Amino acid sequence: MDVSPLLQLRVFDLNSWAIRFLSKLRQERIELIGAVLNLQAYDLALLQEVWSEKDYWELKKKLSARYPFSHYFKSGVIGSGLCIFSKHQIRDTFLYQYSVNGYPYMLQHGDWFGGKSVGLVVLKVCGIVINVYVTHLHAEYCREKDGYLPHRVVQAWELAQFIQHTSKGADVVLLGGDLNMHPEDIGIRLLQGWTGFRDAFIAAERVEGSPDGSTLVASNCFTNKKELQCYPEGIRIDYILYKCSSEYAIRCHRYETSSGTTNEKDIPYSDHEAVIVILSVYKKESNKCQNHLTVEPFLVDVLNEARMEVRVGLHSAERQQYSCGRMAVLAVLLLLMQGAMGFSSMFGGALQQPFPKFSFSLLGLLAVVVLLISAVLYLFHTIEVKVLQGTEEQMRVGLQTLQDKLSSG
Repeated sequence: MDVSPLLQLRVFDLNSWAIRFLSKLRQERIELIGAVLNLQAYDLALLQEVWSEKDYWELKKKLSARYPFSHYFKSGVIGSGLCIFSKHQIRDTFLYQYSVNGYPYMLQHGDWFGGKSVGLVVLKVCGIVINVYVTHLHAEYCREKDGYLPHRVVQAWELAQFIQHTSKGADVVLLGGDLNMHPEDIGIRLLQGWTGFRDAFIAAERVEGSPDGSTLVASNCFTNKKELQCYPEGIRIDYILYKCSSEYAIRCHRYETSSGTTNEKDIPYSDHEAVIVILSVYKKESNKCQNHLTVEPFLVDVLNEARMEVRVGLHSAERQQYSCGRMAVLAVLLLLMQGAMGFSSMFGGALQQPFPKFSFSLLGLLAVVVLLISAVLYLFHTIEVKVLQGTEEQMRVGLQTLQDKLSSG
């Protein structure tokens, strides 16, 4: 590769934890994030959990001089929370919303309302086409009993497939975001194995901040300390991953995480630490290799493990579907019984109605409410079952393709 790089990129990634009315010191932290981005003048800033468009527009106004190009990705009930600020012109954008994303009745978690997605912007800098992806996957609320793991594995698979199918014309591909997975988790191994991404933390020539790249640390006053009881050194769930075409090579010179409070104010940016990387893009002297991924044998095991997690989720969704359908049938039977009793009292003349009218009406209203809720949830879980079945089938086809390549190669 050339001694001097064709392009150097300074990338900033942060889950900003900006939930209106719920996040602590939200406005002060948004101002702090804007001030730091202006001061450092990164090439790209990838933000998650900017749930309020008002916060986005305030940042956009404040950063317009340093970052003239930006995009906010809209999806779900309250938005995706994803946005990108760029020093370079954005030539194209696209959003893909994940097929499964938790449950609407889990109000205490709220992921379903956020419309978790992956956003894409396309840049062209110094003649190099760069696809930049930003995403936020479903949270892990209990590692010991993680009911959302199948959904997160499906999201990781859809993310990998989306990147594979939309980055074929790109010279450089970057992914940043809160993946809500530990480095050894199946979702991360599936994403990296299927796409060929390199982890900036692993590839970095120099690491600053947390020695193990943790982005949830005990020194952060906003972090939930219960999540770190088994991980006193912290957890790394925020990532910057990258790859390039066969014509180029990338070096990661520095990987840095913020450390608790900032110099500007005595508060952190967020309950997550920021990730900053410096990447250099070089032109290869020769292009003898073909632009395709080498099939690694370990990927077969990874895909089999991912399929197993999807099957676990599928069995759970089928049980929920059956329970909701049974409840809907019981509600219909109750309504039919009430209807029969109502007709008998109408045509029975002097026969006394067995229940007081108020209790009879209240029971009927309850049956209608149960029927409506059960029917809606039955439809929801039916969709979930279809998505999980489809994902399992996609993985089966991908696994067969891998095995064919390994046996022939």
